[in-house]
Amino acid sequence: MKIAIDVSQIIYETGVSTYTKNLVGNLIKLDKDNQYILFGGSLRGLSRLKRTMTTIQGKYRLMTFPIPPALADFLWNRLHVFSIERLIGKIDVFHSSDWAQPPTRAFKVTTVHDLVPLKYPELSHPRIVAAHKMRLKHVKKEVDRIIVPSRQTKEDLIEEGVSQERIRVIPEAPDPIFEPSKKLEVERVKRKYAIRGKYLLTVGISLRKNTQRIVQAYEKIGLQGDLKLVLVGKPLKMTKKVPGTITTGHVPLQDLPALYSGAQALVYPSLYEGFGLPILEAFKCEIPVVTSNLGSMKEICENTAVLVDPKSPNSIADGIIKAIKSRSSLVKKGIAKMKQFSWEKTAEQTLKVYKELC
Repeated sequence: MKIAIDVSQIIYETGVSTYTKNLVGNLIKLDKDNQYILFGGSLRGLSRLKRTMTTIQGKYRLMTFPIPPALADFLWNRLHVFSIERLIGKIDVFHSSDWAQPPTRAFKVTTVHDLVPLKYPELSHPRIVAAHKMRLKHVKKEVDRIIVPSRQTKEDLIEEGVSQERIRVIPEAPDPIFEPSKKLEVERVKRKYAIRGKYLLTVGISLRKNTQRIVQAYEKIGLQGDLKLVLVGKPLKMTKKVPGTITTGHVPLQDLPALYSGAQALVYPSLYEGFGLPILEAFKCEIPVVTSNLGSMKEICENTAVLVDPKSPNSIADGIIKAIKSRSSLVKKGIAKMKQFSWEKTAEQTLKVYKELC
């Protein structure tokens, strides 16, 4: 088979980037029978795309084009013209990205990581909402197999009218960079982000990530002098500045394992996630997790993390205290849980999907 995969999103240091890089790398390592064509479109990031792809070892053909995301959306989601074969030649399977759905005569696979723009349109840029609506319209009409990371995302798609026979649940995994960091590395990263002493960690700052309630819960536990709250991401406008909170801004991937490893716990009571990759990143770095008692978060870590009501600051505060007191047992459970997730397994199950079609 000739298998083409859209790798355009690999350059953005997001969860989707982690998925693309590790899935493709492990597929090429695993599969010696089929040919792989990796397609990438970007304009300002074209050179970065080419550099990033040099980290993927193995036999494949890389084809890159100066196609910015806005043009891809217009051409393939809105007009839905210009088949992918006109750029990369005849193929048997096309695995499209989470952004654009070009027409193709090949068997078509796509991964839907979550339905945030549809379920929470008020929390997303209107252009992103419109692009995902158009993309999903073509997914429902044309795609032969849809890969999702959780049963929650499968249920969300079924609610949108997608037949469950086309959906395959294939969990994701953390980037291999996530391992417990040594003390010297933890101290280096703490100095870089002006963190002194013990701290809680939360990854992502937004209304959906529940930042305001996390801060309220932090105030309630009354340990601001002894325990900081580190928020990874760009600042969110809040009504007041809370003592003890530290906002890091963007944190590059190479610093994240040490930030996790030095934390007393990951506090991640998100309102909605398609999967919840930071939970597994925390397990890999051997720290306890406080997360939501609903959706994919409950699905991937029930009996392994402290589950709380994400709409209750009191519940989140109680969960933080419980996680700190039960650190040792929760860490052991997290280490055991991680045996269920690996990129090798993700690649094996994805290859089965390709073979189903051909």
